[in-house]
Amino acid sequence: MTAVAGPAIKQQLVDSLPSAIRHYIDGEHVDSVDGATIAVTDPVGHEQYCTLAAGGSADISKAVAAARRAFVDGPWAGLSARRRSNTLNAIANAIESRADTLAEFETFDTGLPISQAHGLAARAAENFRYFAEVCGSIHEDSFRSPAQIGYSIRRPKGVAGLITPWNVPFMLATWKLAPCLAAGCTVVLKPAELSPLTASLLPEIMEEAGVPQGVFNIVHGIGEDAGAALVSHPDVPVISFTGETTTGKIIMRSAAEHLKGLSMELGGKSPVVVFADADVPAALDSALFGVFSLNGERCTAGSRVLVERSLYDEFVTMLGQRAAKIRIGDPSDPATQLGALISTEHYARVMSYIDSGIEEGARLVTGGTRPPHLETGNYLAATVFADVRPDMRIFQEEIFGPVVCVTPFDDEGDAIRLANDTRYGLAAYIWTNDLRRGHRVAHRIDAGMLWLNSHNVRDLRTPFGGVKASGLGREGGQHSVDFYTETSIVHVALGDTHVPRFGAE
Repeated sequence: MTAVAGPAIKQQLVDSLPSAIRHYIDGEHVDSVDGATIAVTDPVGHEQYCTLAAGGSADISKAVAAARRAFVDGPWAGLSARRRSNTLNAIANAIESRADTLAEFETFDTGLPISQAHGLAARAAENFRYFAEVCGSIHEDSFRSPAQIGYSIRRPKGVAGLITPWNVPFMLATWKLAPCLAAGCTVVLKPAELSPLTASLLPEIMEEAGVPQGVFNIVHGIGEDAGAALVSHPDVPVISFTGETTTGKIIMRSAAEHLKGLSMELGGKSPVVVFADADVPAALDSALFGVFSLNGERCTAGSRVLVERSLYDEFVTMLGQRAAKIRIGDPSDPATQLGALISTEHYARVMSYIDSGIEEGARLVTGGTRPPHLETGNYLAATVFADVRPDMRIFQEEIFGPVVCVTPFDDEGDAIRLANDTRYGLAAYIWTNDLRRGHRVAHRIDAGMLWLNSHNVRDLRTPFGGVKASGLGREGGQHSVDFYTETSIVHVALGDTHVPRFGAE
């Protein structure tokens, strides 16, 4: 998509969008039981492009009933590993055949740059390909003694409730769907109401791949209605949620009533720790990409850059100069590096943090305002604050936008103290050429995922999740299989059984 052809292509895209997005329950597209809808707007033009069915408890009940029937009476849970694997690969094929459409829809709906949206579509297909391989390697242990042998069996937990966020919505939906289906569960998906467009393609993808009726269901709507009903439904034993920490606490309280299994990836305020002996150009590239890619709307963003004092002034200058050159503009332009934030409400929230940083005495190095050439749309220039103290809101709270805080540290102990000085603990990034020190620091930072001399590149086999207010549970590889399955142990005697004969004469 070129800048010259952009307007014509965008109009063609707008003409292809659905005017209404409905629920998908038991193989049928249906309206809400009460007929309720939500107006959905795009983040650039602020124009309504469709109406979205707004689900509630009645719609969730219908979807859960369909998923429960498909689990108990349908073939999915009992399929052989090979047949289930073939279906997941077919889903990946269907995603890949729609890669351009998915990327364009995602860009239009979320404001993410098209170049990054293409990568997310590819990753979505890879999620299914990876878990197609996992299907055939789900193992069950055995334990033998002279008296008996015990063997474990894995069974899918049942209906899984998946609640996904508005940032990178399609990729994160597939991140949950792929292991859930690989384990043999059936699904009720509740996508974010702010970015439902790519999720609307999932029904045709599932049908094309041959997923049986009722195995996959979608109920749209807001979290307080559709999401709350899904979490509290007694026939949904497992909930996987990605979103904000406050919402996660509400989900935990509701899920406790039925002792549901929970996997929750919540907020983050991840540190990037740069020692003076680091590969500075690489650390600079990583720091910039880590907070300004995906418009800064990413849970693992390195939004606090901690720099050793002898390098601090130089690094702040370089960071500010590079951030000021980041290309901001139309998300559909391949040259764009920073697009539009998801909504006017979120834009106002991010701007309030910039005001707070200035009021509390942080030094605004660059950004902090709308770029002058972009009069409309949720655009914000890449923003760098320096001399940020730990007591400032912009140091402590998740901003979820293109805003980074830079703070100096004096030594290794000071770096660890600052890195841990938030309630979050999702990710951390450490840059040093002293690998002994790098390992020491990694072992002492409170985070679920750490990268040493690397940026946010993940192997799908590894555990994903955080500590403290960043969530609980782990998904990824075997951890996802553990989450979506129950394990039972069967003990079998190998000889005569000798039991104390209570009550016998």
